[in-house]
Amino acid sequence: MTRRALLIVNAKSRSGQDARDQAVEALRSAGITPVPLSADSRDELSPAIAGRAGEAEMILVAGGDGTLNAAAKGVHAAQKPLGVLPTGTANDLARTLGIPPDLDAAIRIVAEGRTRRIDLGQVNDELFFNVASLGLSVDLAEELTSDLKRRFGRLGYAVAAVRALARAKPFRVTIESDAGRVSTISLQVAVGNGRFYGGGNVIERTAAIDDGRLDLYSLEFARAWRLALMLKALRIGDHEAWREIRSMSGQSFDVRTRKPKPINADGEIIAETPARFRLLRRAIEVFVPAEG
Repeated sequence: MTRRALLIVNAKSRSGQDARDQAVEALRSAGITPVPLSADSRDELSPAIAGRAGEAEMILVAGGDGTLNAAAKGVHAAQKPLGVLPTGTANDLARTLGIPPDLDAAIRIVAEGRTRRIDLGQVNDELFFNVASLGLSVDLAEELTSDLKRRFGRLGYAVAAVRALARAKPFRVTIESDAGRVSTISLQVAVGNGRFYGGGNVIERTAAIDDGRLDLYSLEFARAWRLALMLKALRIGDHEAWREIRSMSGQSFDVRTRKPKPINADGEIIAETPARFRLLRRAIEVFVPAEG
């Protein structure tokens, strides 16, 4: 029996236009009928998914983490399995799920039909897969323009990071959790649901996207240049190696700042402080490799 899939392709991504034709052909070869779905803006994507979910047995998103973030509410509302077709720049959710950065291989994973239920993060009324953060990461998101990604690919993250670090400023923040309340000065506060973020950094070395917890870290040092010394620890999630990195885990956090600060989630600015972060346990079903 032929299966049908809502197919969302980010045609504005570096490889999105080529990916559309390739995905349609590969899906048909795998016995899956694509039902193309498009939206004129990010805000229209999730309502469009929820409204047309009855037309298909699954939802496939070809793009990067930003496109997946825009689709998150619609996928959660539809409660249909999600297929991740990584055609973006960082593809951190795909990396977390063990999905290779090859469109044909990703579609074979969908065709095989093995699924896994994963958690979602929520900040205020918005959902996220990987990490939501404030501070330095917002500067990075603003520096990482579409033109920079097109010109440099993943190397664009390094270029943007250098520029963001040059203008980073510490801020006062209050963090509340079940463990208590902390007031501190930070360059960045990040709350992770998945394992990878920012082009392959690890939010916490034991983190998994179905472990039933959120992992928070706060970078607490006065001079931004010290971040260069901590890059390896941040890359592998070994935060305990540095006393300037505060780490905690839980199912919810309340984060407040003196003035509203924007929040970057999965590479997109979607909320601002004051912010409540919480976990949605086993919120959606995703296609994963047989060994995933």
